Amino acid sequence: MPRSPFIRDVPAIQALDAWRAARAAAGCPTRVGVERRGLAEAIGRITAEPVWARRSSPAFDSAGMDGIAVRAADTVGASETTPITLTDFDVVDTGDPVPQGRDAVVMREHVHLVGPESDPDSGAATKGAELVAAAVPYQHVRSVGEDVAAGELLLPQGHRLRAVDVAAVAAAGITEVLVRRRPVVAVLPTGDEIRPLGCEPGIGEIIDTNSLMLSGQAGEHGCDVLSLPIEPDDPERIAAAVLAAAQCADLVVIIAGSSAGRGDHTASVVARVGTLVVHGVAVRPGHPVVLGVVGTTPVLGAPGYPVSAALTFDIFAGPMLAALQGTTTVTRQTVAARLARKLASPLGMDDWVRVRLGRVGGRIVATPLPRGAGVLTSLVRADGLLVVPAGLEGHHAGADVDVQLLRGLADIDRTIVAIGSHDLVLDLAASALRGIDPGVTLASSNVGSLGGLVALRDGLCHVAGSHLLDPATGEYTVPYLPRVLGRTDLMVVRLVHREQGLIVAAGNPLEITGIADLSRPEVRYVNRQRGAGTRVLLDHELRRHGMAPADVTGYQREEHTHLAVAAAVAAGRADAGLGIRPAIRPFELDFVPVALEPYDLVLTQQTYDSPLLAPLWNLLADDNFRASIDALGGYSTAETGRRIR
Repeated sequence: MPRSPFIRDVPAIQALDAWRAARAAAGCPTRVGVERRGLAEAIGRITAEPVWARRSSPAFDSAGMDGIAVRAADTVGASETTPITLTDFDVVDTGDPVPQGRDAVVMREHVHLVGPESDPDSGAATKGAELVAAAVPYQHVRSVGEDVAAGELLLPQGHRLRAVDVAAVAAAGITEVLVRRRPVVAVLPTGDEIRPLGCEPGIGEIIDTNSLMLSGQAGEHGCDVLSLPIEPDDPERIAAAVLAAAQCADLVVIIAGSSAGRGDHTASVVARVGTLVVHGVAVRPGHPVVLGVVGTTPVLGAPGYPVSAALTFDIFAGPMLAALQGTTTVTRQTVAARLARKLASPLGMDDWVRVRLGRVGGRIVATPLPRGAGVLTSLVRADGLLVVPAGLEGHHAGADVDVQLLRGLADIDRTIVAIGSHDLVLDLAASALRGIDPGVTLASSNVGSLGGLVALRDGLCHVAGSHLLDPATGEYTVPYLPRVLGRTDLMVVRLVHREQGLIVAAGNPLEITGIADLSRPEVRYVNRQRGAGTRVLLDHELRRHGMAPADVTGYQREEHTHLAVAAAVAAGRADAGLGIRPAIRPFELDFVPVALEPYDLVLTQQTYDSPLLAPLWNLLADDNFRASIDALGGYSTAETGRRIR
């Protein structure tokens, strides 16, 4: 058996331990240095020593309310029926020192000043103050050291300073604190194909978004970032850049080149100029990670795919950077959730899956996002992280799982979960809803019309998007409700009518005129997944033309969205694919009309009437929103928002 190009697939915990041991053996610092900073500059920094109060706060007995300062003993016996009028008192405001001999403050609202001048703000004397309740000693008096006493421990070392912390420190007489300096993370992008931000990439070229992302992650961990220029796939140049960065950084992150391709030099460079500790970790995504040490500086080789790079930074760099500053990484809240659809996972690797979350029927539902290591949008849209341990092959739909939260529960409770067929109007609605109310989220997942109805049946979504054609009746969606959900008491709300057709290359070079042309051997087709309404429509059209799936080259090739079909045609990987007209616009493709079909939302009456869905119904009735749908082209909003049943 040929030897693996990776040293071995090390479990993540073992990889962390091995890297930690190698750093200790190389004499890598266990803490960054310290520096004194003024309080305004210290926010977000980690304390390097305990912070002790230099003075008490408050430093004197002070009034806790606006009112009058009295001797409590002088008020004994005061009541509604036997009021007492005092002449020996002092008018005070909140924060004023309590005058000598006074031991209580009566709120201004509970005092009736009597005499020729009853306005306490005038400064003129009054003859008396009528009280209808007795005061107790130290009522509304802030005693010396009530907040903090001189010599008291305010903050321990290893504490990340917040705005409230520095305010308390200032009140205790301290103007600067000893904090850990910010670790320096050097980010080194590599690759012949990588181009800086702002460039227009050519074929085969990639914009360096990873540097931006990893620099931001380092900043979130309290670090300063040294952004280095892109190095080509030249091991000598990469080695020189790593050696130079190791002289001035606390961590060097090398982007890409960590796998086993011809241009992947990270592992060999680290082995040559330092110590290669780990190459290959049992984590998905992020398997080809490199961990090593150069001199006394740790080195992390992050995979070039963005999802892998982000995850490996969190798993490996995050704990190390926290330890350098004498603190710990933030622990995410974990919640129980039901899985919205089946999730397959490879044995032997911890599988980190990003999910969207919403609360359906009192339970949180987790819908896995697209899994590719290069799917950067999965990082943007994720509400949580689901870790499938190495010993499991995944979970079935409806399974109970634990999810680490990336978003607050309050936000998740205001998320409308839509599962089913893909349509651009749902994306448009999601953006419009957030514009009206930033607390409302519409999270749609694309599993096909049939998959959406199944999810609704199993209580895994609020609404199911469907455009399933019933060839026997010519109706859409409604005939499937008793078959799939076993019930007919469901509501169907019309979202849009939309034009379906064959998406073809610009200029239609193969002169495709309709479904019949898909049987031509030179026409490569790209299909939608099983259960998608678009695929049902295709099968219906094939039968109508006396064709079979075997007659279509590429019938078995599947994509999960209309935009993905259009992208495949634009990239030249296919010549045609059935989809909606608006999908051609971003790619400047051509379109051959096939059918005009309704796209509907299916849900229960209870969900329809819930406050959660009210913003969506209001949006569908809005003329401006309908106009924005019409502007996409290929849609009709004549029935948008109408209850079909």
